[in-house]
Amino acid sequence: MATSPQSALSGLARALIQHKLLSEADALACSASGNSPGGFAAEVVQKGFIKAADLASFCATTFGYPWLDLASYDESYVAKDAIDAKLMAKHQVIGLSKRGNRIFVALPDPSNLRALDEIRFQTGLAVDPVVVEVDKLGRLLAKLTESLSSALSNLSTTDDFDLDTLSEANPEEAVSDAGAAEVDDAPVVRFIQKMLVDAINEGASDIHFEPYEKYYRIRFRTDGILREISQPPLALKEKIAARIKVISRLDISEKRVPQDGRMKLVLSKNKAIDFRVSTLPTLHGEKIVMRILDPSSAMLGIDALGYDPDQKAALLDAIERPYGMVLVTGPTGSGKTVSLYTCLNILNKPGVNISTAEDPAEINLPGINQVSMNDKAGLTFAVSLKAFLRQDPDVIMVGEIRDLETAEISIKAAQTGHMVLSTLHTNDAPTTLERLRNMGVAPFNIASSVILITAQRLARRLCSCKKPLDIPLEALIEAGFSESDLDGSWQAYGPGGCDRCKGSGYKGRVGIYQVMPITDEIQRIIMSGGNSMDIAAQAQLEGISDLRQSGLRKVKQGLTSLTEVLASTNE
Repeated sequence: MATSPQSALSGLARALIQHKLLSEADALACSASGNSPGGFAAEVVQKGFIKAADLASFCATTFGYPWLDLASYDESYVAKDAIDAKLMAKHQVIGLSKRGNRIFVALPDPSNLRALDEIRFQTGLAVDPVVVEVDKLGRLLAKLTESLSSALSNLSTTDDFDLDTLSEANPEEAVSDAGAAEVDDAPVVRFIQKMLVDAINEGASDIHFEPYEKYYRIRFRTDGILREISQPPLALKEKIAARIKVISRLDISEKRVPQDGRMKLVLSKNKAIDFRVSTLPTLHGEKIVMRILDPSSAMLGIDALGYDPDQKAALLDAIERPYGMVLVTGPTGSGKTVSLYTCLNILNKPGVNISTAEDPAEINLPGINQVSMNDKAGLTFAVSLKAFLRQDPDVIMVGEIRDLETAEISIKAAQTGHMVLSTLHTNDAPTTLERLRNMGVAPFNIASSVILITAQRLARRLCSCKKPLDIPLEALIEAGFSESDLDGSWQAYGPGGCDRCKGSGYKGRVGIYQVMPITDEIQRIIMSGGNSMDIAAQAQLEGISDLRQSGLRKVKQGLTSLTEVLASTNE
């Protein structure tokens, strides 16, 4: 049976014919033309058969959908990232907004069921059509496309790298065809490479990739402070996330749960940087944080960490003993890991067997046996420590003492001829001893095993553009300076501002330490049940500086500002 000519027409064309707004011949001609990106609706308007506003009014009335004037719509509300760019261009549609599991889609022809079905399939959302004028839609689409193309062009023109070469390790990772297509975008690849290299050159410790409802931003944490670096187009968030997940060996199809991975950036034959990657599903997409793990930071040597001469001597004396426990304490981000690795490097000699239990092992150290914890597999700190004791160790490093079992095994190792290094999260050295007791460790075991505790903080180091400050004597005394300190022999400095420090006045960080050896008198206080206040008082009598006093010495030396010390030692 012959097919009628009208069967090849769209629902909009048949409706226009039925209402005698268009002849069948003209409708067939417009349908067959296909010259306009906007399809049939655009052809009808461009050939002058009907005005764009009249066509939109007709569609809204005939098909029962709302009509929106795009000229009065705030462009910033457009959900640019909701619908794939190729799909928007193919069907001349725009995602207006998302609400829950629904998306409102602007299009000139609501009878275009193929477009609606493809959008529904791609987004996984219920689609609510909104009628718009085809000419205004075309202009807005052109504007959005131009903006995105310009942004991509800017991202692809990276500066010359200061480093020799740039390539990810393990480039042969297996990726599905769909995953490869998703991340096969050279400008995005080069943009991510530039972000990584810029972060390394600036000495950043972390890179944050953060999606929000109306914008996407990238921030670096430099010297402990987060600073916004870039705002790439929101439409790139999926490609950026997919690219990072591919090179970090993560599942790019899994976006509902957090994932953890690692990647390595080979900068030259002699230098490579590891990144620890963490993804987190948020309301508007996956936030990704990359921790930069630079092995060279563990090779700086103890002199570069900022210990005072007496503190350095006490620490070296403790770790070079044949057995005992040395504890490093402080909040997250206070540099405990670098301090521990520095001590391990000092002890790392051909005749010494060193094993570490870490969660996770952050920096690879040649000559040291490093074990990453895996709680799901049953590999915990306690299990690892028990295994270490059967591996003929000389030095054991435990990433963190979190529970009584780990504490007791560590103490047993320290009492039976091994040097044990570990960390706790406490405010200062005296409270560390009380924390062990609160865990359930017997006072006798604490007193007989712990030989030294170092508490630490990191303060921002003043840049070379620092400027002298006149601080009132009352403020200096209130901060903790004694009257004998205020003899006029030193000058307090504050932040200036230059290109080198990007106007912040600070460049790099300096450590503030409290190094407390466990003397006979402190052991007696522990054995008699004394609290942290009793231990702190005895430490002061023995000339042990607390964190504030150590910080004030850094102010006298012109290394940091009084503001930084007060902020980092505010107990």
